[in-house]
Amino acid sequence: MKRRDFITLLSGAAVAWPVVARAQQAGKLPTIGFLGVSTPSGWSHYVTAFEQRLRELGWIEGRNVAIEYRWAEGRGERFAEIAAEFVRNKVDIIVTGGGAVVAAKQATLIIPIVFALANDPVGIGLVASLSQPGGNVTGLSQQATDLAGKRLELLGELVPGISRLAILGNAGYPAAVLEMGEVQETARKLGLDAALSEIRRAEDIAPAFEAFRGRAQALYVVADPLTGSNRVHINTLALGARLPTMHGIREYAETGGLISYGANIADLFRRAAEFVDKIFTRSEAC
Repeated sequence: MKRRDFITLLSGAAVAWPVVARAQQAGKLPTIGFLGVSTPSGWSHYVTAFEQRLRELGWIEGRNVAIEYRWAEGRGERFAEIAAEFVRNKVDIIVTGGGAVVAAKQATLIIPIVFALANDPVGIGLVASLSQPGGNVTGLSQQATDLAGKRLELLGELVPGISRLAILGNAGYPAAVLEMGEVQETARKLGLDAALSEIRRAEDIAPAFEAFRGRAQALYVVADPLTGSNRVHINTLALGARLPTMHGIREYAETGGLISYGANIADLFRRAAEFVDKIFTRSEAC
């Protein structure tokens, strides 16, 4: 089955923030603060895509741009800490994704923030609208909640006669909560009995599987930094329980899941680099 990309770009990304000029006046290279919600190994191909596109656009790390990487390793409590560090260090742009965008937005109303991925940026209050995000935040939406119906439709094709569905998601992650609600509502409309298992930390995953053991014929895994960092463990438990899994991100399926349906995340990071270029380039022209 050929995967399709589902990406919504927010307009207003190229607001003329005086980024490069400010950096040059301070006698330093324009600096990107890259807040990774996962681990360096988990996001290595995303970083590669981001850096490659920057180079194609003329931004060479160490020559005319600096990039400071920080990794939250799937721990949401690290988001605010890293965002505050970037503000103290006076980076010129913050690049991040997922729930870390909220922390970055709370940390600064001045530094431009580019998010490479967000499940529902309007729903969780990151931006006012997709057409006019406003403020200092812009980026790309995965439209995760909008795809819940299609994912369940595909799951029904792969698991004929399915009537009982388990949903695994992080109750401490706002975007995941929105998606879980959408999946539950869509499942109800399709006549499926949906059992929700909420987690908040890695230690909750195994007990969650015990809770819906024997009560489900398939598992819908909601993507977020917690499930992403533990996707191998989740898929191993699902295989042991003989539960076919539906994911929203390809990398989850590549580590033992049955299927994924959603955006090409590496491409989102490539396009985030284009947002960075527009901000830098227009600020140079000011």
